[in-house]
Amino acid sequence: MADRTPPLRTEELRALVADGEIDTVVLAFTDMQGRLQGKRFAAPFFLDEVLEHGTEGCAYLLAVDTDMNTVDGFAMSSWSSGYGDFAMRADPATLRRIPWHEGTALVTADLAWQDGSPVAAAPRQILRRQLERLAAHGLTAHVGTELEFIVFKDTYEQAWDRDYRGLTPANQYNIDYSVLGTGRIEPLLRRVRNEMAAAGLTVESAKGECNPGQHEIVFRYDEALVTCDQHAVYKTGAKEIAAQEGMALTFMAKFNEREGNSCHIHLSLRDAAGHPVMADADGSMSPLMRHFLAGQLAALREFSLLYAPNINSYKRFQPGSFAPTAVAWGHDNRTCALRVVGHGPSLRLENRLPGGDVNPYLAVAGLVAAGLYGVEHGLELPEPCEGNAYTAGYDRIPATLREAAELWESGGIAKEAFGEEVVAHYRTMARVELEAFDAAVTDWELRRSFERL
Repeated sequence: MADRTPPLRTEELRALVADGEIDTVVLAFTDMQGRLQGKRFAAPFFLDEVLEHGTEGCAYLLAVDTDMNTVDGFAMSSWSSGYGDFAMRADPATLRRIPWHEGTALVTADLAWQDGSPVAAAPRQILRRQLERLAAHGLTAHVGTELEFIVFKDTYEQAWDRDYRGLTPANQYNIDYSVLGTGRIEPLLRRVRNEMAAAGLTVESAKGECNPGQHEIVFRYDEALVTCDQHAVYKTGAKEIAAQEGMALTFMAKFNEREGNSCHIHLSLRDAAGHPVMADADGSMSPLMRHFLAGQLAALREFSLLYAPNINSYKRFQPGSFAPTAVAWGHDNRTCALRVVGHGPSLRLENRLPGGDVNPYLAVAGLVAAGLYGVEHGLELPEPCEGNAYTAGYDRIPATLREAAELWESGGIAKEAFGEEVVAHYRTMARVELEAFDAAVTDWELRRSFERL
């Protein structure tokens, strides 16, 4: 990653702590599920000890399910290994103020074992490794993520107590691009936009979406690792701000039978001098972009686990829903999984598979690894889809987490790009979720079966 000015310099933090403006520093990393996990430190102690030496956390944080249950099957952390610690080491380039919490700053951590070696299965490390591979080709990736969410007038506690039924969405009808609709909850949207800007993110816009209460706030693209760090901060911060406002919002991929929450990911490449390389002088796709995009198609089914990591993720993929079902690409074609957009220097690809539940580090690592597969193997790009990809005869995206996990485990592209340890780790994550779901009795089953069967 190129040298850059962090949102908050270390010397600035020292001054703010000395003046009493900052008293708490959060050190956090993003876990398998895309959540920030870590510790809150007294700011003077963080500066005196943690900034240089790091801290420890139980390695089970990368070996639990969504409910934080310890589960069998993870090689890196288990009862048989004693559930030891890994080291959490602050990345000073990520230091930022968190204005929605008084007197608080946050810094992102990298994870390492006690001997200093990186934790291979940590999402941020997985992305770092792919970016290193990309750099060996003299390239850097710039990424933008577009997270959608649904806002409710209920608190998170009220939603829990109601088993997430009968919640009141912030809007009662489709408000896609409606200024009137976004105006209904502008106080919340404004807080999110302004406080994310104060945390060092560059805000672009907010707009309404189709599902009642659904909205999207987007931020300017940046270097891939920076965007993923910001994505994790934003996702946590938006929930915290909503809670402070007596509301709740969800990023889950498919909350109900209507439109799901997407997280379209845009990616472009630059050379060592910082020049865009996806377009030729005439504005058409460069050979590099064609190979890179061909790699996306070749790996799409095998890498679906990275783009759609949960049981619920696959509920989005319905014909005519603006969520893709076909392994296809097209120019500005929203029926395809891969969409080419932009002109000239802004030419880029968009992967439309991920939902709001995606782990950004894993998804972007998948995009980079797939592209490198296409470049290194000289893959040729097929003709674009010119019509409705939903009804054309393309290969289909996996329909379930079970199918995606089997493709991830059995395919060779993932093992070549990520290594056996990472493939096994995330196959176990999928197995754990599938076993939990298979054992659950759902409301749907009760309604259909209690009396009538």
